[in-house]
Amino acid sequence: MITRTLVHTCLLVLLCGSAQAQERMNAEAFDAYVTGRTITFRTDINPTYGTERYMEGQRVMWSSAAGICQYGVWFESKGDICFRYEGDPEHKCWTVYDEPDGLRGVYTTRPPFTVIYEVTERTEPLICNDLSS
Repeated sequence: MITRTLVHTCLLVLLCGSAQAQERMNAEAFDAYVTGRTITFRTDINPTYGTERYMEGQRVMWSSAAGICQYGVWFESKGDICFRYEGDPEHKCWTVYDEPDGLRGVYTTRPPFTVIYEVTERTEPLICNDLSS
């Protein structure tokens, strides 16, 4: 007879095993997924974390929900996808996963280890309240 505890343990092992089986994206896979796209991200507590436009040559433009934009570049470092933005000396690194519902990124530069999720592809331009045309 299988006990309830054993069933719960088996389910937990199956769920954890499938989560761990996902591999992080390397630079080649990330580049193929994002280049030419504008992607909006959310967190568990913030439905509008920000939006990033991914351009040729690993160039990016990040827009926070407040409309503050930063230009930058991305690169791979130690298996993570890292971003360096103009005016910010600290690069921001994420372990990125390609999941059925879109990208999931786990911030790895330092705590707190924020987790972001892809919301939807945007077709309208980014709103940059701090940049003049």
